[in-house]
Amino acid sequence: MTHPQAGTLSSELIDVQRCAREFDSPSAPLARVKFGTSGHRGKLGSGFSRRHAEAIAQAVARLHKEKTITGPILVGGDTRLMSRQTAEICAEVLAANGFKVLLASMPLPTPVFSFEIISGRAAASLNGTASHNPPQDMGLKYNPPSGGPAGVEYTALIEKYANECLDSPELVRRMPLAEAKSQGLVVLPDLVGPYLKALAGLVDLEAIRTSGLRIGIHPLGGTSIPYYQALREGFGLENLELVDARVDPTFRFIPLDHDGQIRMDPSSPYPMKPLLDLVEAGRFDFVGASDPDADRFGVATRSAGLLTPNQALCVLTEYLLGNRPSWPSQLTVGRTIGTTHLLDRIAQAHGRGVDEVNVGFKWYVDGIRKDKYLLAGEESAGLSVYRWTAEKDGILAVLLLAEAMARTKKDLGVLYRELTARFGDPAYRRVDAGIDEAQRAKIKSMNAASFSGLKELAGQKVVRVRDTDGVKIYLEDSWLLARLSGTEPIAKLYAESFLGPEHLKRLLKEGAELFGI
Repeated sequence: MTHPQAGTLSSELIDVQRCAREFDSPSAPLARVKFGTSGHRGKLGSGFSRRHAEAIAQAVARLHKEKTITGPILVGGDTRLMSRQTAEICAEVLAANGFKVLLASMPLPTPVFSFEIISGRAAASLNGTASHNPPQDMGLKYNPPSGGPAGVEYTALIEKYANECLDSPELVRRMPLAEAKSQGLVVLPDLVGPYLKALAGLVDLEAIRTSGLRIGIHPLGGTSIPYYQALREGFGLENLELVDARVDPTFRFIPLDHDGQIRMDPSSPYPMKPLLDLVEAGRFDFVGASDPDADRFGVATRSAGLLTPNQALCVLTEYLLGNRPSWPSQLTVGRTIGTTHLLDRIAQAHGRGVDEVNVGFKWYVDGIRKDKYLLAGEESAGLSVYRWTAEKDGILAVLLLAEAMARTKKDLGVLYRELTARFGDPAYRRVDAGIDEAQRAKIKSMNAASFSGLKELAGQKVVRVRDTDGVKIYLEDSWLLARLSGTEPIAKLYAESFLGPEHLKRLLKEGAELFGI
C-alpha cells in the first residue's frame, strides 16, 4: 500500500489541432495493423489514423461475412482524442457493407461492450480506445461473439485484411452517417440502463447505501462518469461522490506518472494523488477510480492508502468466497501467470482450485462464458466475476470492494492484514529492464528445457518450470517470471517471495543474472 510523492500536473497542453490533422493526414508512413492483447494501438498519426480505423472496420466486415457472424455490431469509444471520429468512421464502413450498427451516443466503458454482446443485443463490437495509454495514443479493440478480447483466430485475419486495405484503400467502403441512420443501418440504443440494472443484481448496493461510508470516486476523465452519476441519482447511492467529473481529451488535469508521462492508471499512486490526498485528509473513508475505458480499477482507504491490484484481488476473493453462498461451490479462482500466489493459498483454504493463465484477459474468456470462475483477475488491475462480463470491469471492481468494506465494517487494509496473518505476507515486485537485441534473442530462446538442470534458486528448491508465456520458475515459497514485451525492447521480471523483502531482492538479483538482464 503506497503513496509516494506524485508527479506534478502536466504544464503543456496536448496540441489537439495537430493530433486531429495527423489523424486525418499522417505526416509519416503508416504503421501496419498489429493486434496486441487489447487491439491495435499507436500514436495518433502514423500509429493510428483515419486510414487505420477504416481498414480495421472493413476487415471486420469481411471477417463477419466469411464467418457468417450475423447481428448488430456495437461501435463506440472512450473519452480520448479522436475516439468519436473513430467510432463514426467504423459505423460508416460497417453500414456501407450492409451491417446494422449500434452506435453509442456517449463515451462507452469497455465492460459495457462485453455486457451488450453477452446479453444478446450485439453480435460483436469495435471500441475506440487506448486504455490508460498517454493522450496522444489511440486504438481499436474488437470483441467477437464471445464478448471478450479477440483471440488470434480473429485478430490474425483482421490484421491481414486491414493491412490489405492500407495497401489498397479502394477496398474500403463508406456510407455517410446521415444516410446510414436514415436507412436504419445505424441506431443509438440505451447503453446505461441495462448494464446498471444487471449490476444492481450482482452488487449489494443497499449495503453500500446504508453503510455510512463516505465514498469518493475519480473517473480519471473517462467513460464511467455517467454510470457513477446514475448510481448516485437513480440507485440511491447518495453517499457516493464524484470528486472530479471533468472530461478533457488532453487529460491535462491528471498528475504525471512515475516516468513523466500522462497516464490515466488508477493503480498508480501518481495520477491517483488528488484522490489519495482527499482520503488522507479524512474527507472519505473509501475511494475508487477507473481508467478512461473503465476496465481497470484502483481503490484506497484512509488507514491503508492505495491498495495494489494484487492486494485488492486477494481481499475481494476472500470476501466473495464467504459472501456469495448461492454461487456454485466448484467455482475456481483465475489468476494470470504474473499475479500473486497469495490467491492460491486463499483458494486452497476454501477447497477451491486455481486456474493460472497467460497474461491477457483473452485467456479467461472461454472459462467465463462456461461459468468456471468465482473471480478472474490480473495483477495489472483487471477483474471479472461469476456470470459477468468477459472483459475486465473497473466499475464492478470498485463497487464490490466498497461492498466488502460496507458489509464487513472493516477497512480493506485490515482485511488484507488478516489474510497475511493467516497465509503469509508476500513481497512482490515487477522490474522492467531495457534490453538489446542479443539479450532479447537469448530470453526468447529459453524454455522449460533450458532449466532442466536448475535445482535451486535464491536458496530455494526449484519445484517446476512453465514456458507458456515467458519462463516462470516455481520455488517452494517464491517464484520468478521473465517475459518479453511485445511492443518495446523491454524484459519484464516478476518475482514474489513469502520469505520477505530481503529474499525478494536476492531472487530478483539471481533471476536477472540467470536470464541475462
